[in-house]
Amino acid sequence: MRAVGIVLFLVVLATAVATFARRWRVPAPSLLVLAGLGVALIPGVPALRIPPQAIALIVLPPLLYASAEELSLRDLRTVWKPVTILAFGLVFASAAAVTFVAVAVTGLPPAMAFVLGAVLASTDPVAVTALGRRLALPGRVQVLVQAESLFNDATSLVLFKVAVGFAVSTGAVVSLPAAGGEFLLLGVGGSVIGAAVAGVVWLIRRRTTDPVLETVIALVTPYAAYVVAEAGHTSGITSVVVAGVLLGRGGHRLTDAHIRLQLHAVYAVVVFILESVVFSIVGLELPARVRDLPAGSGWWPVQALALAAVLIAVRVFSTLPLTRAVKPSPGRMSWRVAGVVTWAGTRGVMPLAAALSIPLVASNGTALAGRPLVLVLTTAVVVFTLVVQGLSLAVVVNRSGLALEPEHTAREEAQARDALNRAALTHIDDLESLEAMPEAVIDRVRRGLDARLDRSVDGPDGSTVDAAYRELRHEVIAIQGNELRRLYDEHRISDATRRSLQHDLDREEAALGTR
Repeated sequence: MRAVGIVLFLVVLATAVATFARRWRVPAPSLLVLAGLGVALIPGVPALRIPPQAIALIVLPPLLYASAEELSLRDLRTVWKPVTILAFGLVFASAAAVTFVAVAVTGLPPAMAFVLGAVLASTDPVAVTALGRRLALPGRVQVLVQAESLFNDATSLVLFKVAVGFAVSTGAVVSLPAAGGEFLLLGVGGSVIGAAVAGVVWLIRRRTTDPVLETVIALVTPYAAYVVAEAGHTSGITSVVVAGVLLGRGGHRLTDAHIRLQLHAVYAVVVFILESVVFSIVGLELPARVRDLPAGSGWWPVQALALAAVLIAVRVFSTLPLTRAVKPSPGRMSWRVAGVVTWAGTRGVMPLAAALSIPLVASNGTALAGRPLVLVLTTAVVVFTLVVQGLSLAVVVNRSGLALEPEHTAREEAQARDALNRAALTHIDDLESLEAMPEAVIDRVRRGLDARLDRSVDGPDGSTVDAAYRELRHEVIAIQGNELRRLYDEHRISDATRRSLQHDLDREEAALGTR
């Protein structure tokens, strides 16, 4: 019961933090980590112990699925080579570098240092997506950092399992064929199961028109992909990512506008709640882990900083030769792209969940030496990357010159909107020549399309007529909403009629966008 109360408190805290984050224009995950850390330092606050299975099963699937759905498959095709190299080579390089430094500066046994290196080797897709959601990065750069974090899971999981096998067994010997077979089972097996789940869901959703059932299916899909893959002893996370990418590519063909609006709203709430809780937990975990450290471990902050610096350095040297493939234009310096890609590679929930799943005892029954320090260093590096890199990521992007200007995005949207309206007018002209529709209907639709094209002209005060039109339509919808409530209050219409008409007004206002 106490855990439920803490989770509810974290949701309330996250709502307040997200409000300030939006007002201050800083990433919410960074503030959530700091808020969780602040709450944990309050005297009397109980230590929060979250089982790693709960994070892996309840929190990760929908967050990973939402991140995968946002991934542009078109842009992914253009950067698949650097993504593949980073998902393999960078993970191995980061694990080796962290292992070497951890042995040198922390005094961990080599086997546990290897476990730490495997845990911190990969970036976290939940954190990367949450931090990058508000940044106006070019498409290929955004896809590079997001796809790398999504697809390096199989590599890091194999390394982690091999490292844990070393740590818990005495005299263990590395078997490269066994490690390669396990990698194929995790990565390829998870991909196959994810594709199969996506295919089944596709067939079901094609035959479903009920918005409630569509929403339930969308919420269940990531859990189904994860559970089925884990039951098959493959990578559940890889399965969720593959299912999300495939369904996100053609999801617009499975549903209508009404269902898409509902799915977007529901998933936005689910993602907000889960991200809020999980990033707050990262901050809450650190003080409790520090208290579990044995005597003589007071240098852990310096050690964590050294490990974070090593991860950043390895990432810089690895990404610099690869980012030439994703330069937004020939004139852009590759080191600018490398700097953004490096600084966006934060650690987050997944490394923490992996560290928590390290066994407590070795195969001979003795306590696993160095496990508390590995947990503290992992949590500290995660907090460092989320706070330091997260709070400064927008500055790095702006200084790099890669950020897309708001005018560029607005101009692109306006040009695309005009192209859509012209295509619609061409179709209307064809229907008129064929006399396939009544003249009054064709004339009514044409007037609406002509009005949308005319709204792209500047008004006398320098503002666009389109903006003035939206403002007036918002006012008209507000008047209609007031009139609808008056009719209902006077008992002139039923509640069913009120709800139906209010829903139509809401959809129309949502289509207009914000004021």
